[in-house]
Amino acid sequence: MARKFLYIVATLIVLVIAGAVAYRMFGNDLLRRALVPSVAFRTEPTIPSRLYADKTMWFARPGLTNTPVDWLPPGVQPTPPGRAEIFFIHPTSFVGTDRWNAVLDDAETNDRARIFLRGQASAFTAAGRVWAPRYRQATFGAFLTSEDAAEQALDLAYHDIESAFDRFVEEIDPKRPIILAGHSQGGLHLTRLLREKVAGTLLARRIVAAYVVGWPVSKVTDIVALGLPECTTADQARCLLSWQSFAEPADPSLILEQYDASTGFDGRPRAKTPMVCTNPLTGTADAQAPASANLGTLIPDKSLQNATMTPGLVPAACGPRGFLSIGDNPPDLGPYVLPGNNWHVYDYSLFWANVRADALRRLAAWRVK
Repeated sequence: MARKFLYIVATLIVLVIAGAVAYRMFGNDLLRRALVPSVAFRTEPTIPSRLYADKTMWFARPGLTNTPVDWLPPGVQPTPPGRAEIFFIHPTSFVGTDRWNAVLDDAETNDRARIFLRGQASAFTAAGRVWAPRYRQATFGAFLTSEDAAEQALDLAYHDIESAFDRFVEEIDPKRPIILAGHSQGGLHLTRLLREKVAGTLLARRIVAAYVVGWPVSKVTDIVALGLPECTTADQARCLLSWQSFAEPADPSLILEQYDASTGFDGRPRAKTPMVCTNPLTGTADAQAPASANLGTLIPDKSLQNATMTPGLVPAACGPRGFLSIGDNPPDLGPYVLPGNNWHVYDYSLFWANVRADALRRLAAWRVK
């Protein structure tokens, strides 16, 4: 299911990169020719966790200054970080075709990753210290093909995340709580990390929450394997949040087609099963909230380097299948709204201030348990 879902997400995002007109004329074949690497997958050695002791292997971590996650919108004052240690996995920022996985020192790819981290991971800095690893992420084109190389690319990317996480756990105080978060490809790797490194372990007791944003999680076939229940109340700790944002009229049919054809983590079909939908405005499951409940949406400038924050702009309502509706009059956040009125790129920035408050609230709840 991972490749199939990311195929859809990557296809939609690439419409912005490659041009919607060209897509309408030539369709998926054009995208494959343009974005699927024509080279063979190159096996590369696993990065051992000890190498993540090097601070240059991270976009953000304790000991680094002036990182992307240190950015705050005007009017938001920096505060001393809370007790939590936050492990954040950024989404895909590599669109190259000369290889299946990004190299760690690619400047253009890393600049895009920093933009994502600025608008996403920065929401967690009040709750604690953010650790955001560099990793050899799979290219967009890996999600446009069924070649074995695509699976190998995703696997290589995950093992980098695994090594970084092992180092993260080794370095932090064993009594500190942990927040896990990611977006899109980062959300995919987070679901595997939860299954393989957290579920059923003592570490699970230290998890404040897992934010699997921009990635579908089936309530029926996936949630048990992830080792955390769905967050159903606003002050619940040791639980999982997920949402996928669409404006009205929404058309999530491309995602649903692949989701319904996939197999869940427990081996059963995901067909017709509801997805986890946490309303980020309320912190509760399957809820509705007016725009007045939105504490602040990030409005980026044209360079995407900075943004202002405006409250009360965007409502949110979970639909029956688990997609999050942001209404029919969303603000202009830039050109990256995807076909089907999919606001995937803005899943965090639409609700930035609420995510910040949510993390603090769940951290407080974790402390009293």
